[in-house]
Amino acid sequence: MPTGTTRIRLRPANSSRLSFGVQVSLVLFAIAYALLMLRNSPASQDFYWLHYVFLAICALYLGFILVHNAPVFGTQSYFEFAPGYLVHKAGLFRPKQVFAAETMSLLELLPRQLRVRLKDGDIHVLNMREVKGTRRRAMLRGQLEGFAKRYGVALREDASAAK
Repeated sequence: MPTGTTRIRLRPANSSRLSFGVQVSLVLFAIAYALLMLRNSPASQDFYWLHYVFLAICALYLGFILVHNAPVFGTQSYFEFAPGYLVHKAGLFRPKQVFAAETMSLLELLPRQLRVRLKDGDIHVLNMREVKGTRRRAMLRGQLEGFAKRYGVALREDASAAK
């Protein structure tokens, strides 16, 4: 990590309808089913190769689930305080949101969200439910205060967000 940069790891937003454990167990069940079908089906069957295709698709989906939910390739969901910028990355398959300090007019820290108000009138809402743990929340609050003071951005904090 470069000097002058601070990252706060985020837990990926629980936006899927099925939890991580349920998805993994369903995929493992499908892989077991495909393996049993390969073991018990005669090779002379017309569509025997479809079992291999199904097995490959299941393995790819298992890889997708693991990469999306676990830090396989490092931290993929984070807030980053870079010199002059606030960066939010929501996951491996999502683009970064970069906010320059010179374009910010106000940072609002609320209990469940961080609002970034830009000078052109745009408001970007960042989900604070992804920040897990009291130490991470305190570190994020401290980094926001330092960032706002260093770059002259107004910081408004809701009293209940200080918990």
